[in-house]
Amino acid sequence: MSRSLAERRQALVARSQAERMAILAAAEPLVRKAAAADRLYLRLRRHPVTVALIGTAVVALGARKLFVLATRVMAIYALFRR
Repeated sequence: MSRSLAERRQALVARSQAERMAILAAAEPLVRKAAAADRLYLRLRRHPVTVALIGTAVVALGARKLFVLATRVMAIYALFRR
């Protein structure tokens, strides 16, 4: 009887390990996205004044108007950069 229990335990341990590996493989894209979000968060924490200015601009101008303005600024920047 103990032999069958040992075999059953070994099979369950192997199954558990395979399931853990499958979960890790499935979670890999989520882990990469979380790491990217963490890097962005750390970068924003280093520049609180910039974040406050962007937030103020969004409130004052509105998100749509700010997007249009940012698009124009980026186009002009790209022209002068060359």
